[in-house]
Amino acid sequence: MMNFDIPASTQAYLDRLDAFIEAEIMPLQMHDDNNRFFDHRREDARTDWDNGGQPTEDWEALMSRAKRIADKAGFYRFALPEKWGGQGGSNLDMAIIREHLAAKGVGLFNDLQTEHSVVGNLVGPLLMDAYGSDAQKEEWLEPMLKGEGGFTFGITEAAHGSDATHMETTAVRDGDEWIINGEKSWNTGIHKASHAMIMARTSGTAGDGVGITAFLVPTDAPGFTLEELLWTFNMPTDHGSISLKEVRVPDSAIFGEEGRGLAIVQHFFNENRIRQAASSLGAAQFCIDESVKYARERKPFGKPLATNQGIQFPLVELQTQCEMLRALIHKTAWQMDTYGAFSVSDKVSMCNYWSNRLCCEAADRAMQVHGGLGYSRHKPFEHIYRHHRRYRITEGAEEIQMRRVAGYMFGFMDQRAPKGVRE
Repeated sequence: MMNFDIPASTQAYLDRLDAFIEAEIMPLQMHDDNNRFFDHRREDARTDWDNGGQPTEDWEALMSRAKRIADKAGFYRFALPEKWGGQGGSNLDMAIIREHLAAKGVGLFNDLQTEHSVVGNLVGPLLMDAYGSDAQKEEWLEPMLKGEGGFTFGITEAAHGSDATHMETTAVRDGDEWIINGEKSWNTGIHKASHAMIMARTSGTAGDGVGITAFLVPTDAPGFTLEELLWTFNMPTDHGSISLKEVRVPDSAIFGEEGRGLAIVQHFFNENRIRQAASSLGAAQFCIDESVKYARERKPFGKPLATNQGIQFPLVELQTQCEMLRALIHKTAWQMDTYGAFSVSDKVSMCNYWSNRLCCEAADRAMQVHGGLGYSRHKPFEHIYRHHRRYRITEGAEEIQMRRVAGYMFGFMDQRAPKGVRE
């Protein structure tokens, strides 16, 4: 028998989470003018314009404090296995939670621009748990969870974008060391990261999925240079372009198996994409709800905006898409939990590209319904639009997602985990 209700245990968790946010996180947000990071001043308050446009120290310190409070309360590590203090949150749980938080709007409890949340997505720690050596887990996991260390992801290259298999960064063995040469773009978090997970070709030829190895490279290693921070549509920026010239690392710097680096990324692609889809859905729902509320209150020409079909019908279409997408996200997440993360890769791609597009459309419509006020920064819609526009390019551009769906539809791909990936 199919049941489309939110599981009782998950709903109980949401209730506890809401109570925690109200009691602990919102007072912190409203204390000592911390709300400047969320109201109309948010972009300016968050950005150190004189230091490469990177995040301000006060902004990052506030997020770190909120994470510590959430960790102490038992919420932050929800997605992690119990052995690391988590609750083994399922894909369905995380999808529901991330939609729920995003639907609340912009706040210290969940800031999608930075992937900050009181319920952490924790991609780095999850990767470390799955692929790190015992020594690496001992060195990395707790510090990462406490915000005392971490690594950025050095995958994308300026000349190749979504095609990671043609990367030009190489690593050559020299005794018990490796010499790395190349460059990487969009290394998010590079301004604070102690290490970068650099993907480099160690064997094979361009286009091969195997022969690429992941290395944990210290960002202060000789020859490792942060060339620039790339300013973006939504500031501040922590997205760096880096170069590596004769950078030496020991054999112990290999993360996962030699030659199987892309499998590390692919392992969590589907899980991260379904969570991103849920977040975009939640943000879209927020924009719709706020628009309906405003349309009922605003009374130009002597009657509420809500009485006009020109206002109603576009919001009806958006709400219909939300309802259909929510059903597909929940179904897909449940199937991932039941049959494996790569059992429904086509559905994951459908959820991801459509939800990101939907969020941009909902934010744009919210600006239109709210008129001049919606266009101003005194409402969060422009902020939501600018952030979620990013996800139509990153995390797998929507064209890449559509190509994946086509691959499954027309028989060029199958629903199995890529070679080297552990389900």
